[in-house]
Amino acid sequence: MDMLAEALIGGAGPEELEKIDLPDEYLAAHIRAADVGMFSDVEDKDVRKSLHVGKVPMPEIAPDEVVVAVMASSINYNTVWSATFEPVPTFNFLERMGRQGGWDARHDLPYQVVGSDAAGVVVRVGAGVRRWKVGDHVVVSCVQVDDQEPATHADGMLGSGQRIWGYETNFGGLAHYTVVRASQLLPKAGHLTWEEAAGVMLTAATSYRMLVSDKGARIKQGDIVLIWGATGGLGAFAVQMVKNAGGIPIGVVSSERKAETLRRLGCDVVINRQEIGMGGDEPLTPERTIELGKRLGRAIRAAVGEDPHVVFDYIGAATFGISVFVVRRGGTVVTCGSSTGYQHQFDNRYLWMNLKRIVGSHAANLHEQAECNRLFRLGHLSPIVSEVHPLADVAEAARTVQLNRHIGKVGVLGLAPEEGLGVTDPELRARIGVEKLNPLRRIETDPAPLTERDS
Repeated sequence: MDMLAEALIGGAGPEELEKIDLPDEYLAAHIRAADVGMFSDVEDKDVRKSLHVGKVPMPEIAPDEVVVAVMASSINYNTVWSATFEPVPTFNFLERMGRQGGWDARHDLPYQVVGSDAAGVVVRVGAGVRRWKVGDHVVVSCVQVDDQEPATHADGMLGSGQRIWGYETNFGGLAHYTVVRASQLLPKAGHLTWEEAAGVMLTAATSYRMLVSDKGARIKQGDIVLIWGATGGLGAFAVQMVKNAGGIPIGVVSSERKAETLRRLGCDVVINRQEIGMGGDEPLTPERTIELGKRLGRAIRAAVGEDPHVVFDYIGAATFGISVFVVRRGGTVVTCGSSTGYQHQFDNRYLWMNLKRIVGSHAANLHEQAECNRLFRLGHLSPIVSEVHPLADVAEAARTVQLNRHIGKVGVLGLAPEEGLGVTDPELRARIGVEKLNPLRRIETDPAPLTERDS
């Protein structure tokens, strides 16, 4: 461990931290450009073969950037995409970014430090940073935007310069240190541990924009919301948000074990997809899509008496046609990501003739992320960490997510030597209760086969 990290772990204050030089290199999970193509014609693209943990050089920071000592991070599915070099190698993003010159040129390297979540301590600030200082406890937004682009000031997600940090940029969060723009930082909730706080921003803020924001489905009291993959990183936060809004969440999961977990999250209606005939190797033809949609619709109406107002779908090809069919007349299907495939097929008659809407959503702008983070700081949303790994085991952690053998979020410790550290508001933590803060930690992971998806 370097001198700065030792001082940080030892409880050094801001003045002392500022006096210690940044290390010349740091430990990070990364992929290598030389490995692109290693999975060509390989059926099982095992991320343990492409994810490496080793020392990388510390980059120089731009005036609007900070260095954060990462105490903990988490696995998101975009790390699986990076490590399998699909749908395109992320080095393509870095090369394109590097061609812009200036500070962006630093990102075009023969390696990429991955990871799009982090919680930690600010240890350096650039000359242009105003709102943050050394010693601040922060969580990191996954979104980098160009604040000199006009569209950004309407909605940060509409700017063409918007990128996902640690996926479309370098210097991500699965590391001992990370370099981020000051506009990515939000204050860490004081009652959460490092690993709890590190597993919320990307997925929770994405769910917030999809469901709560005026850019998404804008759920309200009484809305029935169908949530595919309801024990996943996005789905488990969606369940909480629907409950908070006075709606009725209906969760779809892939096993009885996950169904039990979902009930403990407070989901009003739980549907095991096996019960309606989903799963297996049977082709999802247009006829079968309609039949499955009818079965699911009957199950929902039997439980709540109505069709859903909103369908929350990040699963993609395996579910999207059913989502369009099953949502009520005038209802909304809101989508982000496609873990089972990007080519969605649906019968457009059920969309246009029933005046339904499809809303595409991607991450969240800084205001939406701040509003979402506020809910955590107030204790109205709970983390969904199910397991935590050391950085040395990041490849195994990513493999768990790749095979869909997890529930909730899989955490990764950075500089934090153990779990349970980072709490600065023990009173609120005690008032909320550890059980509510960790609803998924009591359940073992579900050993699903490679072909199973939690849809």
